[in-house]
Amino acid sequence: MASESSWIDFTAGWISGGISTLAIQPVDTILTRMQANASIVVQPSTTSAAAAGANTVTTAAAATDVSATAVASLRPTNIFRGMISNFGISSLWRGSSAMIGAVPVQNAVLMTGYGYGKRWTDNDDHNNNNNNVLLGVFIGGTIGGIFQSFVMSPIELIKVSQQVVGTSVSKATTSVVSGLLPSSNNKSSAWRGLGATLLRDGIPHGVWFVSYEFAKVELTKMRNGSNNNNVMEGGGDSTADEIAIPMLSGAFAATTAWGVGYPFDLIKTRIQAGKSVGIVSTARDIIKESKDGRACYGLYRGFGLKLLRSIPASAIGFLTYETAAKALSSRG
Repeated sequence: MASESSWIDFTAGWISGGISTLAIQPVDTILTRMQANASIVVQPSTTSAAAAGANTVTTAAAATDVSATAVASLRPTNIFRGMISNFGISSLWRGSSAMIGAVPVQNAVLMTGYGYGKRWTDNDDHNNNNNNVLLGVFIGGTIGGIFQSFVMSPIELIKVSQQVVGTSVSKATTSVVSGLLPSSNNKSSAWRGLGATLLRDGIPHGVWFVSYEFAKVELTKMRNGSNNNNVMEGGGDSTADEIAIPMLSGAFAATTAWGVGYPFDLIKTRIQAGKSVGIVSTARDIIKESKDGRACYGLYRGFGLKLLRSIPASAIGFLTYETAAKALSSRG
């Protein structure tokens, strides 16, 4: 029975991961370029190459050394317009092939950890405050987040290479695969940024699932108009409730989780883009770049755009997971 439930969690997580990735990939591309300080350098229109639309992708730091060039602002709207005008609308889905292949696996691992942690403590939760279930969900989500980091770190290195450097998917994949084994050449290592990925995906994923479970239970209690803490899973009877509760809970979970983990996501992107090496030194560089050296301003740069990406992804992901899990359970 436990193995069947884990299979349902895995399959439902796989489906939700694929759907949410396709929906939010353009926002992810813009955010990644913004985090890595990557601008689009367009050669002057007097040259035939520029007239033909030839462009070079570079970093903002390198762009300062290039004369007679127009460097697009790092504002999200300018990055969006620059990507479309210079590389076409399909460029907004750069890195999606790697992510579509990996995110369903990532989500499946996470949802399996969430489901297992919840079932592990569900039967032992005889208190009225649901704390045991939340603890189990936190542990399951954190462990799942740590495990999936070893899958996602190399995959995200491929994605960042495509989105920031403009590397083709085949070249980026070949480079990462060849660096899967330890090497003295850190720049070619497939594990570049793994430390920051572990910090981003461990505890923050525990927070993600705890926030989701807490919000789902509270919203269900509000819907039922009851103070009974032992709310049956599924909540309201109407279809609207079955859609609204997972989506609202998922949106709340994304906000709290990224509030904890976002600085490490920014650090990871910088390291994988090849601009920095260590976590601490990268954090220092980011803070120095910020206004008046303020840590929060620097380490949370792009946070609003991350929420714009993550809130719908989390809402869609949890809704798809709950719907798929319910459908699969009814068939079993």
